[in-house]
Amino acid sequence: MLAAILQSGQACLGKWIPYLDHRGCSARAHLERVSYFLRNEQITAERVYRPLLRHVLPAFAGEAVLLTLDTSLLWNHWCLIEVCLAWGGRSLTLTQQVIEHRSATIRFEQYHGVLECARRALPPGSQVTLLADRGFEHGDLIRWLNRNHWNWSIRVKSDLLVTLAQGRTQPVEALCPPPNQAYLFPNVQVLEDIKAHLATANVPDAQDTWAVLSNQPPSLQTFALYGQRFGGIEPHFKDYKSAAFDLLETGLREAEMLTRLVMLLDAASLIALILGLMLVHAKQRARIDWHGERGLSFLQLGLRELARLCYQRLPLPKLRALTKGHPSPACASRCKREALDCRVEFSKVVVFSS
Repeated sequence: MLAAILQSGQACLGKWIPYLDHRGCSARAHLERVSYFLRNEQITAERVYRPLLRHVLPAFAGEAVLLTLDTSLLWNHWCLIEVCLAWGGRSLTLTQQVIEHRSATIRFEQYHGVLECARRALPPGSQVTLLADRGFEHGDLIRWLNRNHWNWSIRVKSDLLVTLAQGRTQPVEALCPPPNQAYLFPNVQVLEDIKAHLATANVPDAQDTWAVLSNQPPSLQTFALYGQRFGGIEPHFKDYKSAAFDLLETGLREAEMLTRLVMLLDAASLIALILGLMLVHAKQRARIDWHGERGLSFLQLGLRELARLCYQRLPLPKLRALTKGHPSPACASRCKREALDCRVEFSKVVVFSS
């Protein structure tokens, strides 16, 4: 099935049929077999996806890793929850789950299992920092992160109540600075008993003011760290929906089946990503990518290299592990390069006494 996904480039089960071959089965029989596979409770990430992660992630053992926790709605009825590894300007899925839920905002109880699976999937000794968007400022989440000795940076809503070091309690919106300024609040308390640090900034080009809660001392690097979330997770979800696999074209409407389908897409994506990385390391990128610098993601490079190998009936190379170093993000245009190189400068930074 992974071969069918990689060759068809589709999440729609019917598009896999030309690439399936089992005892001369009819098209209907192929669809029934695939549907049975996706409903099979024995098909789990531990059996299918985790072994692939173990093969490609050993270089991260004992290293600092950056994870993102995020959600995406499917047909405004199903919610995809993922914990991803931020690497090379994109996101690589560690664990995933689809639940029946009509909002991208979910409770801690609904994603606690995803976090536990991500913790088990990490190489031993990994030093984790988790990034999460507004909607995840849950006391239970932060306590879980602290118990597991994970660092964290979470963007918070404007109505979150914050108790400052001086004892005054105010909502976040009252702690936001004027345009082009940043405020840093060390040693605050939120959600009854959680000690943290708060950094707020007003960037004119941004739609909203930034308010980032973290367990690390606040500085301008707080915003730079949290900003790494944006470059990876949005293109990652776009790969599911339109840029690579057209997930929204599938007719599946069951949470368990969708979870297993997304797991297969993640496995196919990881294989393609590694093929693309190997192509770059072999200095053969120009055979696939016409840009002067790398303009295609590793996923797109890998999918196109796979198509070339299949067309020329060449064997697939043995997959190698990921490197812990972060390659530069793909850049298909000068405008994209300027956006990546953009630096935010503040006219004034105020550090409030602790």
